[in-house]
Amino acid sequence: MNRLVLYVKESYNELINKVTWPTLANLQSSTTLVLVASLILSLIIFVMDVIAKQSLGLLY
Repeated sequence: MNRLVLYVKESYNELINKVTWPTLANLQSSTTLVLVASLILSLIIFVMDVIAKQSLGLLY
């Protein structure tokens, strides 16, 4: 039980004193970047799927 209490205390100390949390502006910027990258990647996959469907349609 003593080890568990020590683990929780050290974890709390690390979260409060050692972790650097992003600012709201930084978080919004990263979120926008992820959303744009996901959209671009999904569009690329969609175009590849359409091309594959058309070429397989011609083949069969």
